[in-house]
Amino acid sequence: MYIKGVGMTKFGISGKFSQMLAYEATLEALNDADINFKDIDAVVCSSLEWFFSIEKQRHFAALLASVFKTHKPIIRVPAACAGGGAALWVAQQLGYDNVLVVGVEKLMTCKSESITDEFMMAAESKWEQVEGLNFPGQNALVAQQYLEKYKKTTTEHLALISFKNHSNALLNPKARFYGRKVTLEEIKNSPIICSPLRLYDCSISVDGAAACVVTNEKTDIKIIGSDLCAEYLPTWEREDSLRWEGTIISSKNAFNQAGVEPSDIDVAEIHDAFTIVELIAYEDLGFCKKGEAYKKIEEGYFNLDGKMPVNTSGGLKAKGHPVSATGLAQIYEIVKQLRGEAKDRQVSKAKIGLAHNIGGAGGTVTCHILKKICG
Repeated sequence: MYIKGVGMTKFGISGKFSQMLAYEATLEALNDADINFKDIDAVVCSSLEWFFSIEKQRHFAALLASVFKTHKPIIRVPAACAGGGAALWVAQQLGYDNVLVVGVEKLMTCKSESITDEFMMAAESKWEQVEGLNFPGQNALVAQQYLEKYKKTTTEHLALISFKNHSNALLNPKARFYGRKVTLEEIKNSPIICSPLRLYDCSISVDGAAACVVTNEKTDIKIIGSDLCAEYLPTWEREDSLRWEGTIISSKNAFNQAGVEPSDIDVAEIHDAFTIVELIAYEDLGFCKKGEAYKKIEEGYFNLDGKMPVNTSGGLKAKGHPVSATGLAQIYEIVKQLRGEAKDRQVSKAKIGLAHNIGGAGGTVTCHILKKICG
């Protein structure tokens, strides 16, 4: 299928309710596609419908029917932090001509402890949750194991990933950290959250929404590869916590569908809920061998002016992470890059882009590969 239009709100703190954020992103996507909502055959939405939210709404699909004044099919696809990517995958399976895909989350009216507690419900409940393991702790354990096994990789490399993403967000008007310069020293000296992860190794919660119109009609952007993989939920059931099989399997399938190799990717949006997650994804996606990501980080391979820029939007780290909207925000960025519309952060001659979205600690992973085919 093809992508006809994309839309996205500014990520940050918003006074708007979730449905209005979704409407704003949808309106931009429809305008970008140059179609009306009456041309949409179905809607796939993603949101987590937080139980502690001041909105007190747990039937979001029907709420969108009220907003859009429609009786067309609307289905909700929750998949933790991979909700946006999963919604896009589902939209391609429905068989409709034009499908609106929208992801939204409103987090900034919630207390940090409530968000942390709710996030952990995406992890295993009988052991991990009751032991008090949260996502910073879970990913810190992964980082500890990685740094122990691959001793040439240090926290300096994690800091460089964070610095790269903040430098990119500086150029993105829709990013939470737009216009705010963050220095490498500030990153290195930020407070320890859970060793070895510091504050600037962790993504930032925001309010936001993103949307796209998926169509059978030939347009300038084609989805040439798309896959979703569900991994074992408890991390301790996996053979190797430093190999995220969901990423390996979904990307391999997407690459096979697309008929391209990792080396053919010009620009990528990689799920960087934590800097260690981005680093491991470099290897699991096939951009470098296991244990050797540090080399490409040092040479600037993934920088905006590098051979294969990653997270030109600023990523979850600095653009912001509104959970269910994240995967579609990645699509928004890739489409803008392939169309040459990314302005100050534009990658030269980008033709093929990859979007990689993770739910939980690798529990659900989607990989989409897009190609500019005309125009």
